Amino acid sequence: MAIAQLLTFPIDSAIILQNIYRLRNRMELVKISPKYQIVIPKNVRTALRLKPGQKIQVIAFGDRIELVPERKIGEMRGFLRGINTDFEREGERL
Repeated sequence: MAIAQLLTFPIDSAIILQNIYRLRNRMELVKISPKYQIVIPKNVRTALRLKPGQKIQVIAFGDRIELVPERKIGEMRGFLRGINTDFEREGERL
């Protein structure tokens, strides 16, 4: 799943992951309007902290559509904190 989730405020990754887990276990049904528009359900907007006017990336992935909220690069700071970096790196290829 691509969530890049990717807001205009600091990201608390633990809260977002908890909300994603809750949302994964509960699908919402939306209807496409004649103008190909959809309404994002309120509980999804709240869980992902979506705001009016916020940009969302639309990705066709296999037989489904993924909507990924665009985030500012500064909000992504620290999201990899705690990642395991103990691995052997490749040598130079020159």
